[in-house]
Amino acid sequence: MSSLQNVDPLFILEPIVVIGFSLAAVVYWHRKHPISLAVLVFSLLAYGGAIVVKLLFQYVTGPFLLPLFSSAFILGFYLGIQTVVFEVGGAFLVARFAVARGKMRGDDAVGYGLGLALWENAGLLGILSLINVLYYAAAIYSGGPMADYLYNILSKTQPQLFYSPIEAFPLVGWGILERVSSLLVHLSWGYLCVRSAYDHRRNYLLLALPMGMIDMLVPFVQLLTVPIFECVIFVLGVLCLIVSLEATKPRTEKPKKNN
Repeated sequence: MSSLQNVDPLFILEPIVVIGFSLAAVVYWHRKHPISLAVLVFSLLAYGGAIVVKLLFQYVTGPFLLPLFSSAFILGFYLGIQTVVFEVGGAFLVARFAVARGKMRGDDAVGYGLGLALWENAGLLGILSLINVLYYAAAIYSGGPMADYLYNILSKTQPQLFYSPIEAFPLVGWGILERVSSLLVHLSWGYLCVRSAYDHRRNYLLLALPMGMIDMLVPFVQLLTVPIFECVIFVLGVLCLIVSLEATKPRTEKPKKNN
């Protein structure tokens, strides 16, 4: 057993909570409106494909644009436009493909959006984060040279992992709120992409695309401070959902008055 300070358990709890509410949202909606396996597969294709393309794009363009990234505005635009084109645009292309082949209908829109959020929050960030933190904790607990080496690296690169519970609690809380915001935004643009493809309404896609620019705020987290940044992102997430629902709400014509 190592005598070194170990990872605060709250950082193990954080990805568990994120995985839990991401799955709970899908299960809840599935009970109200069954989500087919095809919808989840198409959402995985859309999200996974977007992440792969973004990584390739950054690998090719990053070295050339690196000198420009000293400007938070340029870096923010670089990140935001990728999300617009690859994540939102990709989600629409996959949705249109699925709708054209009768694999998705308009009432699959919420399930598709929840699927996009599931693969990011529970899959890419939730499970991977949990595996990483558990590995760190187990390696340090086991002791030996590896524990000393890992502790020295983490204490410099991720010192927050060794905060006291009082210090760690706010960070974990803000981290969970960020994933809730992510769920709201992915749900919103996924919903609009399916409705645009199924209802043949281009304006729904035009509403969805700018939502990807939320990633433009990432470079400003230090300037805004974490609490303000996370609150702004959450408010934007709620606004995205409201816009999505209001834009697709059935409109009823007012009865004409008889003269």
